[in-house]
Amino acid sequence: MAQYPDRRNSRHRLMIAALVAFASAAPAFAADAPPTEFVYIGSLQPQIHALRFDTATGALTPLGTVAEGLRATWVEAHPSLPVLYAVNDDRAKDGSITAYAVNRSSGALTKMDDVLTGGRGTTFLRFDTPSSTLLSANYNSGSVSSVAVNPDGSVGALASTLEETGSGPNPRQASAHAHGVTIDPTGQYALVPDFGADRIFIYRFDRATHALAQLAGAAPRAFALPPGSGPRRIAFGATGDYAYVLTELSAQVTVLRWDAATATLTPVQTLPVSSEGFSGQKSGAEMALSRDGKFVYVENRGENSLVVYRVNASTGELALVQRIASGGDKPWGFTLDPSGKWLFVANQRSGNVSVFAVNTETGELTDSGRSAPVPDASSVTFVQ
Repeated sequence: MAQYPDRRNSRHRLMIAALVAFASAAPAFAADAPPTEFVYIGSLQPQIHALRFDTATGALTPLGTVAEGLRATWVEAHPSLPVLYAVNDDRAKDGSITAYAVNRSSGALTKMDDVLTGGRGTTFLRFDTPSSTLLSANYNSGSVSSVAVNPDGSVGALASTLEETGSGPNPRQASAHAHGVTIDPTGQYALVPDFGADRIFIYRFDRATHALAQLAGAAPRAFALPPGSGPRRIAFGATGDYAYVLTELSAQVTVLRWDAATATLTPVQTLPVSSEGFSGQKSGAEMALSRDGKFVYVENRGENSLVVYRVNASTGELALVQRIASGGDKPWGFTLDPSGKWLFVANQRSGNVSVFAVNTETGELTDSGRSAPVPDASSVTFVQ
C-alpha cells in the first residue's frame, strides 16, 4: 500500500498534484485543432499503449508504448482528471492498482503512486464517481476490493477486501473467480459476477468510508446462475430497475429485475449470444449499454463478433438488432467513447484495435475500417 512517511515523498506528491492541476486547467487542444482524445489500451503483455483519436473523422494515430512493467490487462480513466489507472494482473504476485498522470499534449504517462488490492490476479477496475472509489475484481483470489482515491487522482488507502467461495462444473471453475464489480443505482450495493462460483454476490457499499461489507445474515447474499455459466459482467439499465448479466462460458445475456429495497435479483429473460447453429466454443467477453440505455452491446469472443440488442424500457427485455464481425480475432474487451458515437474493440489474438461508428438512433454498428496494431490488446479507455 502506497504511503508517504517522509518529506521527500511529500514533495514528490505535491509535484504530481501540481502537474495534474496544470493539465486539468490547460486547454486540451488548440482552438483550431480537430477534436481529439487519447485512447489507452491495456494488454496481456507488460505494456500500456496509446492512440490519438480524431472524433470527427475517426482517424487513429498510434503513439506507441507509454508505460511498461505492469501486466495491465485492464485500464480505467478518472472521470474528470487527466489520470489513468492500471491493474497489475500478474497472477504470481499480489495484485495492485497504479495511477498515472496524463500529459494532455503528448499522451505521455507519469507514475503517481500505486496500492496493493489485497487480492491476486487483479483483472478489472470500476471508478465510482460520487465516492471517489476504485473497485477491483481479483480473479485468482476470488475477491473484490475498494480503494479510496485522493483529490489529485492518486490512489489512497485500501478500504476493504472481501473474499468469495464457490465452484462450478467447468475445469476453470475450481474456485471463486471475481470477474467484475458494479455499483447499483442507489449507491448502496456492489454486485460482483463471480466466474468460478456461478454467482452474483451482493455486498453493502458505504460511499462515506469507501468500504464493502457483507449484508446481514449467516451467508453472503448471492444470486445463483445455472451451473457452468461463468458470469463475467453485470450492468444496470437506464431506469435502475433492471440489470444485465453476461456469462462467459455459456455465452448468454440474462435480464434481471433489481429490487434495491431488498437487495434481490429476479430472472426476467435469457438470450443466447451465439448465433443459431453455432457449434464451436462459446465465449462472452464484454458488455456495455449505450449512453441513453436504449441498447446493449455484447462482445462474442466465440464467433469474433459484436451483438447489439434493443432494450424495452417498460419490461427491460432485449431484442436482437444486429450481429457484426469484430474486426479481428478473439475480441477481449471494448468500450464506447465518451460521445457514445464510437466503439473501440480490442482484438487480442490478432493484436489490433478496431473502430466502429455507432448509430445512436438505431443502435447499429458500422465498421469504420480504422484499425491500429496493439499486441495482445485486452481493454480500452479514454482520456479527453
